[in-house]
Amino acid sequence: REGAIASIGWRAETVAAWLSLLARVGGPADADFVDWLAVDRVEGREFDIGLHRRWLDPTRPFAEVVLKPAHGALVTSATLTGGGSAEEGWQIAEARSGAPHLTRPAARFAALSPFDYATQAEVLIVTDVKRGDVGALANAYARLIVASRGGTLGLFTAIRRLRGVHGRIADRLAREGLPLLAQHVDPIDTGTLVDIFRDDPGASLLGTDALRDGVDVPGESLRLVVMEGVPWPKPTVLHAARRLAGGGAVYDDRLIRARLAQAFGRLIRRADDSGAFVMLSAAMPSRLLSAFPPGVPVTRVTLDEAVTRVAARLSSRAALRHEAGEPARGPLS
Repeated sequence: REGAIASIGWRAETVAAWLSLLARVGGPADADFVDWLAVDRVEGREFDIGLHRRWLDPTRPFAEVVLKPAHGALVTSATLTGGGSAEEGWQIAEARSGAPHLTRPAARFAALSPFDYATQAEVLIVTDVKRGDVGALANAYARLIVASRGGTLGLFTAIRRLRGVHGRIADRLAREGLPLLAQHVDPIDTGTLVDIFRDDPGASLLGTDALRDGVDVPGESLRLVVMEGVPWPKPTVLHAARRLAGGGAVYDDRLIRARLAQAFGRLIRRADDSGAFVMLSAAMPSRLLSAFPPGVPVTRVTLDEAVTRVAARLSSRAALRHEAGEPARGPLS
């Protein structure tokens, strides 16, 4: 009976929210919310129409519902400051955590990373992969994956490009004895894909946002992260409103730095990890490089140079697997 009562209460709240939303159609705007009408399409076919509402600042309800009733709250993340300067970074962290909506200022604490990023990792920005050329993008992914002998997390900003690359390189890598897994392609849930990837140091995994922000694969199984391009925000109505309220281009840069920091964070998960982070885009602005940890070497290179450097950095690991009985091959040309 309690379950039924709770279910009815939840439905009543949902209906009340819908009525409130419909009542606003054609009425005055509410500065706290962003409302818009959207048509959802899949492969060119319209299948849903929706009236949407989101908080302009989502940390406001978080502060009201979670932070204020609590006796205390700890918000922690290695990328919370977003790669800004010291004071700017703290301002970003407080804005993201909802601290400005509290009556008392937040206490601050920072700890140095235990990792030696300068020796454990490097960032390579490839400058000669043509934007929009899926064939060239697929070739770059294939060559880098072979150079590292698997252990690659490939990150995409669009599902269509992910599928296009996967379709072009899966057989090519299979002939090299390198399994390829892909979110939005393999009929397996993301968690299981990650488990398979974690258990096979020769496998590689392609995916989108969920893999960029929430994957923990320490050790040998992840030694190369490849991003197809700079993760620019999508030009949606919601983003446009938050961008206007958040300072324009400054807001965009904060978002991109956070995404880059999250992506790089997949690479080094423990003290004995090492690897390379490759960005397949010449359009990587220098102002965004602060997203990476201090001391990490960042180099702009051609694809040939990137393949050579990845193979050299990871050659010792490939040699160890070869001694264990796995055949070693050189990078593809």
